[in-house]
Amino acid sequence: MYATTLTTPDGPFSILVGEAGAAAGPAQEAVLAGGWTDDVDSLLALVHPTLRLGTGPGQLARPSSPDGVLAEAADSVRAYYDGDHGAPGRVPVRQASGPFRTHAWDVLREVKAGERLTYTEYAARAGRPAAVRAAAGACAMNAAALFVPCHRILRTDGTLGGFRYGLPIKESLLARETSSAK
Repeated sequence: MYATTLTTPDGPFSILVGEAGAAAGPAQEAVLAGGWTDDVDSLLALVHPTLRLGTGPGQLARPSSPDGVLAEAADSVRAYYDGDHGAPGRVPVRQASGPFRTHAWDVLREVKAGERLTYTEYAARAGRPAAVRAAAGACAMNAAALFVPCHRILRTDGTLGGFRYGLPIKESLLARETSSAK
């Protein structure tokens, strides 16, 4: 496993990269977690156990090089803050859960910067219009913040709702994306 922490205008942002385990398909180097924290252990706790290949609890297989996906992911975060809000969406991500949640995360990656969806619209886009709570759960369980942009999903009344890293960061991200989308 490789990790790095970057300084961003919204505070420290850490990225955790590993080769996802065989239970998730062929081993592939990918972002397994990311978020506005300098506590890498807290990110590791978000990684689904089936993606861990190491010999002990909480261990991940070491990617082939820290210059691979980790460097690409770090560059994409820097590019995001420099105005390329689509950059994190071009980095490989691996998360694991049930079929709906896994699909819902893929759908989140298709929500473009500047676009806002309500949880109801998100559930419909994910193919299950009645599964609003499940769609909200996919956002809440998203380990790869920014790479899987759950911050673009709002409550049905248009208010922010929750965000693992705090509403001020969610507001900042949305404002940043809105100002560049004009």
